[in-house]
Amino acid sequence: MKLVTAVIKPHRWEAVRSAVEMVGISGMTVSEVTGRGRQKSPSEVHRGVEYDNTLVPRLRIEIVATDEEIPEIVEKIVTNARTGKIGDGKVWVVPVAAMVRVRADDLDEVTRVPTAGSSAG
Repeated sequence: MKLVTAVIKPHRWEAVRSAVEMVGISGMTVSEVTGRGRQKSPSEVHRGVEYDNTLVPRLRIEIVATDEEIPEIVEKIVTNARTGKIGDGKVWVVPVAAMVRVRADDLDEVTRVPTAGSSAG
């Protein structure tokens, strides 16, 4: 299993979400974040005072999936998040050592890690 993390422009969310759901992935975590890459942030004027925006709003999407699903998920995110302009975002993939479903105390198939309240058998 692997964790796909993508940081994208907020207005590309609906296109990315629907494309990833077409692959069969419905479970994901989405967070509103701010950050800064190589792009220069525009200044804003508020009540006559100019402010330098050093952090721009983005969405962070996290999806845990099987190794086989990863290439298609990444391709769908990249294709649907791309605007062709600076600041389109990034996607990275890291291995998942273990995963436990909290409600059912189910362990994933990657690693059998005993948790509190479960038998080590």
